[in-house]
Amino acid sequence: MSGIVKLRTRAEIDEEAAQWTWRLDGEEVAPGDREAFETWLRQDVRHRRAFEEFSRVWRMLDGLGTAKRDEKLATFADPARRAPAHSSPRRWLGAAAAVLLGALAAVWWMNAGSELQTFSTAVGQQRDVTLADGSIVSLNTNSIVEVDLTRRNRQIHLRKGEAHFQVAHDRSRPFLVHAGDAVVRAVGTEFEVRLLADQHVDIVVNEGRVEVQATPSGSGPDTGSSPGRRAPAALRAVHAGERLSTASADYPVSEITPEQLSSEMAWREGAIIFDGEPLSQAIAEIERYTDARIVISDSETAALRVGGRFRTDDVPDFFRGLESALPITIRRAPDGVIYIDSRR
Repeated sequence: MSGIVKLRTRAEIDEEAAQWTWRLDGEEVAPGDREAFETWLRQDVRHRRAFEEFSRVWRMLDGLGTAKRDEKLATFADPARRAPAHSSPRRWLGAAAAVLLGALAAVWWMNAGSELQTFSTAVGQQRDVTLADGSIVSLNTNSIVEVDLTRRNRQIHLRKGEAHFQVAHDRSRPFLVHAGDAVVRAVGTEFEVRLLADQHVDIVVNEGRVEVQATPSGSGPDTGSSPGRRAPAALRAVHAGERLSTASADYPVSEITPEQLSSEMAWREGAIIFDGEPLSQAIAEIERYTDARIVISDSETAALRVGGRFRTDDVPDFFRGLESALPITIRRAPDGVIYIDSRR
């Protein structure tokens, strides 16, 4: 189980956020408290979100909406707005503790059943994870997903790598996968998403149907796209036996054959299949399953075509297969780098 990392629960983080809301609302905030608060914010990206959520709940409560208090909480949440601290008359006393507990209870109620979890695999590993709703997430090598299931929706963030999703049917709770520059919506279907280094994604559907839309402007990571690239405003539907890549303008959808689909999904069986791809492309794929650096000596060797089925947990067998089928030699340098040279 060492490949799975479980973070603290949302309830624990909410409780800490409530405590900071109370401490930062006093007449004076000690420098030590200010430094401790900033440290706490940096420890986990969810801390700032929880604190800001609590601040909003706090402002909604009767008698707690003064402008000075709001400015004070916003200043602590955003260091860019910070100004020298000033003491101010305390506008509310003993009842605030009870009110804060009520606010905490409200936040817990709104997030009942929600527990943020992170699952990951090391290089060369694959792992299946069954979620609380019955959905199954299969992680390929060197992948990270963040899962947040609530009573209203199911939010999945693919932070790295590749994952296959077998979605439990539940029309009342959308299943959304956020990855790079796209959001994938599915209900009772099976599909996989691969996050590329440039934050574009490849999506393949093997059952049912999904809808893909560009990440709303400003809410996703920098995709590195050129200024002239136009992301689609409308949803793109992708059905079983189809693929979508966000690397191309307008997110075109293309059909894939059953054989191609089988090759795409082979990693779930611990295999990788090549069918005439250039050696350079095959090596780029194999490098996902090993920590070793692999160098092809020349462009002619890189253009050689590769075919065959290989185990993802036995990279040396892949190299033995290459040497037996292609006019190449493989050598490992003292520093661990693997070189592929031509025998011609």
